[in-house]
Amino acid sequence: MSKVDGSRSAPAKKRAKTGGRAPGTPNKATQEFRDTITKVLDANADNVGRWLTLVAEGRPANTEQGLAAEPGDPAKALDLLTKLAEYAAPKLARTEHTGKNGGPLETVTRIELVAGSGDSED
Repeated sequence: MSKVDGSRSAPAKKRAKTGGRAPGTPNKATQEFRDTITKVLDANADNVGRWLTLVAEGRPANTEQGLAAEPGDPAKALDLLTKLAEYAAPKLARTEHTGKNGGPLETVTRIELVAGSGDSED
């Protein structure tokens, strides 16, 4: 009989990662979803504009259809537009630029004076 002492073998060495997506590349499902939303927005560009205008300006009462008046809400229309835009154009990550050790950036401006060609009659 063999005796089990609970010891484990050394963990296997990890291999270098090869293949796969490049960093920042969306997965297939995400890209297909964005493409679908973009197609829907493109196909309904005129409607989306009208819908946003309706939200921003409101709607008068329609007694024939039994619809009450709705006040306009420009802030809501802008919010809706912002939400739609996120599907067509992804948000950009904020990047903070700092100098050495997190300090302010140092810039160097160089001005170079060049002798003229002598063709001008000043």
